[in-house]
Amino acid sequence: MRFRSLESRIATLFLLLLIAVQVTGLLLIQRGIENNARNAVTAELINGSKVFSRVLEQNAETLRFGARLLARDTAFVAAIGNNEEDDRETIESALANHGGRIKASLTMLVNAEGQISASTSPYRPPGLVNLIKGMLERAERADGASGIAIIEQRPYQVVVMPVKAPVTIGWVVMTFPIDKQQAGVMHEISALQATIMTRNAAGNWLSVDSTLPRLAAGSLAAQMQARGKEAGNSFEMEIGGASYSLREMEIGTDGGQRAVVVLGRSLDEATAEYARLERWLLALTALGIIVSGVAAALTAKRIAQPLSQLARTAKRLERGDYKGRIAVERRDEVGALAQALDSMRDGIARREQEIRRLAYWDTLTSLPNRAQFLLHLNESLAQAATLGNQVWVLMMDLDRFKHVNDVLGHQFGDALLRQVAERLLALMVQRGQSSAQLARLGGDEFAILLPGADLDHAIGLAAAVLQALETPLSLDEQTVDIGAGLGIAGYPEHGQDGESLLSMAEVAMYTAKQRRDGAVVYDAVFDQSSAKSLSLLTELRNAVERDELRLFVQPKITLASGVVSGAEALVRWAHPERGNVFPDQFIPFAEQTGFIRVLTRWVLEQSAMLSRQLAQRGVHLKISVNLSTRDLMDQDLPGKFAEILHRHQVSPGAFCLEITESAIMDDPVRAQHTLERLHAMGADLSIDDFGTGYSSLAYLKRLPVDELKIDKSFVLNMEQDVGDAKIVRSTIDLGHNMGLRVVAEGLESEAVWALLKRMGCDQGQGYFMSRPIPATELGDWIGRWRAPDSAAAASRVEENSTVPAK
Repeated sequence: MRFRSLESRIATLFLLLLIAVQVTGLLLIQRGIENNARNAVTAELINGSKVFSRVLEQNAETLRFGARLLARDTAFVAAIGNNEEDDRETIESALANHGGRIKASLTMLVNAEGQISASTSPYRPPGLVNLIKGMLERAERADGASGIAIIEQRPYQVVVMPVKAPVTIGWVVMTFPIDKQQAGVMHEISALQATIMTRNAAGNWLSVDSTLPRLAAGSLAAQMQARGKEAGNSFEMEIGGASYSLREMEIGTDGGQRAVVVLGRSLDEATAEYARLERWLLALTALGIIVSGVAAALTAKRIAQPLSQLARTAKRLERGDYKGRIAVERRDEVGALAQALDSMRDGIARREQEIRRLAYWDTLTSLPNRAQFLLHLNESLAQAATLGNQVWVLMMDLDRFKHVNDVLGHQFGDALLRQVAERLLALMVQRGQSSAQLARLGGDEFAILLPGADLDHAIGLAAAVLQALETPLSLDEQTVDIGAGLGIAGYPEHGQDGESLLSMAEVAMYTAKQRRDGAVVYDAVFDQSSAKSLSLLTELRNAVERDELRLFVQPKITLASGVVSGAEALVRWAHPERGNVFPDQFIPFAEQTGFIRVLTRWVLEQSAMLSRQLAQRGVHLKISVNLSTRDLMDQDLPGKFAEILHRHQVSPGAFCLEITESAIMDDPVRAQHTLERLHAMGADLSIDDFGTGYSSLAYLKRLPVDELKIDKSFVLNMEQDVGDAKIVRSTIDLGHNMGLRVVAEGLESEAVWALLKRMGCDQGQGYFMSRPIPATELGDWIGRWRAPDSAAAASRVEENSTVPAK
């Protein structure tokens, strides 16, 4: 065996390591023996303390049981109840008999007044009497009590048991010495030496009883006296020529006296077994070094020979070749290593297969996932490019699925997705779509691949899918109506690769959901709109954060007096690059995406600030703020509104909240609930654009509204159009008959002003009075405002207008 060979190096290294380990181990063992012995003794003493406590507890329980038998003895209770001198002998006899039976040192009867009326001994130590008096109430509550008394520096267990007939007529008191009996029991159970000791108020220790020899117990008491009041209840002492580890455990106190038990274990006895072990280790170490030297040489040879084979196998695994078993047949560590490598090969192969399954298949529905679907799609596209065929992709997203998850839970939602998958698979089988591929892309999105199909076929299948999903799904005694938005995109008409087609189908799908058209074929216009919408949403969020929004107002005038009575709050966007962006360019998008709630909160905040600023100048106006459909569906809106009013110290009566007829009719129940809460706060409510919606008057009359606002489409041409004038006049009469204030918007001429005034319209709003102006300029504008001459305007209307006022 060459020294530079692997075998020689392994053998030499093993032998040197073994010698170093053995020598180091021997040195450490000598130190560890003592530490381990001390730790073991310490644990033994701790456990012994618990055992002795348990012995005392069991002894007290036995004593309480004996006292309870006496306290419930019928003759004994009767004798106490008679309270006659003739029964005294009976009581004392019962006390003596029962006390003797359970080896009580003293048995007494305490009467109902707390005085000792009978006793088996005339000796009554004052400390015992005081302890008993303190235990009477506790014994009454707990049907018996026990404690520790120290009488003449000897500890006693005291048991007090009430005598009831049925009320308490006295107490039985028994005392039992804590002496060598308990110490002997402790020694028998744990082999620990137990010494019961007391210390009086002067600090003098007395050894009461001990399992140690008399001289050793005396030596312990003397050393305890010398030890004084050192901290810690674990210590070591030399007793009778032997080293002991001791633990002091307090068992009771009485006034200034203490009763303790000192548990001890001889360290010499505890380390005896370790010393024998040390001698054995010395012999075994010498023998082990000799044997190990021979074994190391043989083992090194057996290890080195198959390593080259295992190295070749590892190289094969590195290349991803998991075929072929490892041909090392041995039962030693090298064989175990070979088996481990073989198991690793099998495990890696299985995990790669499982990873592939998880990577390409949906675990919930067992359908292909997005990655697998994309692979199939790209394969179909490559085949279609060769054969000149078409490939179509249908992508659908379930309606109201998030609501189902929120209401019925995700477990129900998962079951629902599985049922949808089963229904779609059944539909494809029914229609003979053998080449089609169904997949779940994620969440509640599904896709169908149609290779070799045309557009008509794709549209037909899309219609069948939507029709299949219209049938309610039944699950766990729940019936769920669930539809879908479906997008269609195809090769080569729309895209050339799989990712593009999926993206286009997704754009068409979201367009279908927005339009509620069911199925929509992709158009490039949709994609541009999506990109623009995404950019607009990001910019709109930044506009709020960067303070790019501006509050504008348009005054509202009382037509009869010409006094400014209110203003409608409007929002403008001062874009840093696009300039001023008008509301019709971003408000519809904000309503569609739900961002309108953020805008509404911003307008309410700014309007409250404006209202307070005007009030400080003595101007009190009613600010009108528009609420959208999404605002009415927000059940937290009243709370948010109240928080804004409170923060700016503004009354709810300073606001008029405007809602359109269509916003109300989208969900009348929720809308009415929100409106009633807002109205109850004190804010006015107005129906905006009245006459352009399809609301029911029977429903509108139940709404807590204060104002009708006539749409400007009827007001603009009412001077020339008799039909518009009749509509306006009828609306004014309708509003007044319902007790509502009527406001006309779109007032752009003095003649229309006069005409509306003659018709009895309450307020007007329009360019004739003022275009929307920055909120900061409203106060100055009010100071400049002058109403037109009503008489002159009325005269001109009479001359030029063909529209009758009544």
